Parts: sequence; structure tokens; C-alpha cells
Amino acid sequence: MDNWVLKGPQTLINEPVSLNIVSPTQVKVKVSHLLLTDFDTQIFTGAAEPAYPKTIGRAAVGIVTEVGENCYGIEKNQRVYFEPTRACGHCLACLSGKPRNCTSVLTAGKDFDGFMRDFVVCEYSEVAPLPAAVDDVKALCIESVGIAENIYDKLNLSAGQRVAVVGADFTGNIIAQVLQYHKVIPIVIDNNLEHLDKIKKCGMYYAFTADDDLIANITNATGGHLCDAAIYSGNSRLPLSLSTRLVAHGKTVVISSIAAVTAPMDARDILAKNLTVFGVSDAYDYTDAVINMLIHGAVNIDVFEKEILSEYDPVALLKARCTNSPGIKKTKMTVLKMIL
Repeated sequence: MDNWVLKGPQTLINEPVSLNIVSPTQVKVKVSHLLLTDFDTQIFTGAAEPAYPKTIGRAAVGIVTEVGENCYGIEKNQRVYFEPTRACGHCLACLSGKPRNCTSVLTAGKDFDGFMRDFVVCEYSEVAPLPAAVDDVKALCIESVGIAENIYDKLNLSAGQRVAVVGADFTGNIIAQVLQYHKVIPIVIDNNLEHLDKIKKCGMYYAFTADDDLIANITNATGGHLCDAAIYSGNSRLPLSLSTRLVAHGKTVVISSIAAVTAPMDARDILAKNLTVFGVSDAYDYTDAVINMLIHGAVNIDVFEKEILSEYDPVALLKARCTNSPGIKKTKMTVLKMIL
């Protein structure tokens, strides 16, 4: 049975393994679909510093094949989503019985084995049942939508506020859609016209290029003011410092990415405007809320180009992604179909 284990930077080896349930609270799940992410690419290159050896793969769904006798709400043959993050169990929040506030969230493929394998045995609480209304490809977006929802909650935004979203790639697009779902007005900035076209197809009015007219356009869109917050998508090719230029005094800038961001940030605007800056890189404990959002059509993923591969070489795919080959699009979803 396939099990793709990373032994070191760009050293990914298939080491088949046989797994069985050993606890009444465990389930065995056949992985059906896996989404290749930028996080997987950074893990593959070693940039994210995983604890070797580690099975990679952060975003996946599967079908339950075995259920322990003390598993509740999970049934055999049920489609499930694998939780990509877990509470560490050791920080002060976890030891105080507040794991949702964990300060050292663990991540699949880096801190514990990920899902690029045929079967996974895990605790039943580490998978989430998927309703029929949420298909497999849509379910692979759960964490991305959850990160956007996490940002929305942390910013404590109100309807009608205007928020700059720097980057209209896959992540930026989903963030903008979630803001719009909550009646917050996204103002999206990107120099890729194809990305901006997708934004407009999702019903968003304000979509600007980062040209000499940007500040004037932002001022017009905000009624003479700058934005109430700015969110920088980690995949954006625009400078991180642009985010601080777009917000008013005393506001907040959020850096969002599931992979590491190495772009420099200019501190002048942060100091002059007394800005708050923080990052959001996971959606721990947001799965149930996001599934409900997807059922109610909060996010449209039809605008994203998709490739669903039933024949593939994971090593070749990851090498192509980390070299930024021309065929790799940041808004394209590459899905590995694990069940043939």
C-alpha cells in the first residue's frame, strides 16, 4: 500500500505499510483524494523544516473502511475529511483545558504523518463526516475557507467595512469570498488580470491592479478613507509592504498563508500609523463551521481551474511546483485521485 515518506529535502520515497486499528476509538480510512498545496511543496524542499521521516500531504478526504466499537458519529463507508491540524497537548492553553487556543498547533506532513498514502488509521475525532452536499473537491478547500473564517473572526469586522485583500490567487480569492459572505466589502489587488477576472466572476466589484492609481482607487472605494484592514495572501507576487499602505491609522494587517512567507515588510507605516500585524496559518477547530458554510454556498470553487490526476508521479509533480515551471498556476487545484 502506498505511503509517500519524506526522508530529507526532495527525497520522497514510497514505503508501503500495513495499518490496523489498535484502539476502540480509532477508524481506518481509505484516502480517496489529496490536494497538492504550497505547504506540501515547502515540506518537500525542506523549507518548512519537517521532522524527518514524515509522510507528506496536508489536505485529503477518504472513505471509512473500519470503525472501532467506541467511535461515535462515524460509520463504515462514510466519506470523511481528514483534520490537517491538531492541538499540541503541551502548551498552557492545552494543559488548561482550552485546546482551541493552542499556541503550538501541529500540522499534517510536518509534525505528524500526512495523508499521501493509501490508508490512514487515526482517532475518530480526527476526521469529520462529509454531507452529500459537499463533494470531494469542495471538501479539499475546507482548510482554506477555515483560514479565511479565522481571519474574519480575529478582525472582528462588521458588515459594510472595507478590507483590502492583497493577492487574488486561490487563497486571496477564497478570503475575499468569505468576507463578502459576511457582508464585508473586499477590495482586491493583483497585477494578474486572469486572477482579477475570477474575482469579478465571484461577484466582487472592487478589483484593482497595483499601479500608480491604486491609492486613488482605494480612496474612492472607501469614501475618502483608507481600508479598515488589509489581508496579505502569502502567494501574492506583490510586495508585503503594500498592505500597510492601504489601511488607515490604528488598523490591522493580516498575513495569511499555510506555507512560510519570507517577504520583507517595511516598518515605517506600521510605526507611523500604529498598526497591528499578525499572521493566520491554520483553521484549527473550524471544520464544522466551514462545512456548514459550504452547504450554504459561501464559496464558489467553480471559478478555479482543476486537474484531477489518476496517474501521477508525486516526486515529479512536487519538483515542478517548487521550480515554478510555467505550467503551474497558483489558482489551479491539482488533485490526486487515490482510488482508481
